[in-house]
Amino acid sequence: MTKIAIVFHSGYGHTKKVAETVKAGAASAGAIVDLVAIDADGNLPEAGWETLKAADGIIFGAPTYMGMVSWQFKKFADASSKPWYTMDWKGKVAAGFTNSATLNGDKGSTIAYLATLAAQHKMLWTGTGMHPSNAKAHGRDDLNHLGGYLGLLVTSPSDAGVDEMVSGDLKTAEAFGRNVADVVKSVKG
Repeated sequence: MTKIAIVFHSGYGHTKKVAETVKAGAASAGAIVDLVAIDADGNLPEAGWETLKAADGIIFGAPTYMGMVSWQFKKFADASSKPWYTMDWKGKVAAGFTNSATLNGDKGSTIAYLATLAAQHKMLWTGTGMHPSNAKAHGRDDLNHLGGYLGLLVTSPSDAGVDEMVSGDLKTAEAFGRNVADVVKSVKG
């Protein structure tokens, strides 16, 4: 059985909801999935580092603030220099997701950063594995309406609570989780 860890920071609860939905999708594909939350001070519990080391795949999740990951996620990423030095994550599958208040919000910068972090760790990056819903008949409730290929993109309007998140984004998050689990399974063999 494959093991996936989702390591994330969530400032207002929206990114946590995405992480939980990605987890549900990966679990539906047969993976054992652990959520590892980065706390408000940018720290990971010691057991979290062990969970990441034991995983076959790691999914990174962070909100996009000012065109980049939150400072809490960046602190975690900088602290990952210890597993980088020992190549603890080498050969693991990696993927990522982000959430911001606007449709664009420069989420691409965040996803590119997450992919770069994975490359520095010599991980194998996988994207969403789905085409965008980009015809006139499509709307926000369709899969991948934001058109992410490199990673999962989610929008949560700044005045929307967690319970008001766009259903298409959550459906996409679930499909993304299934895709990552399938890729991890195929790489693990």
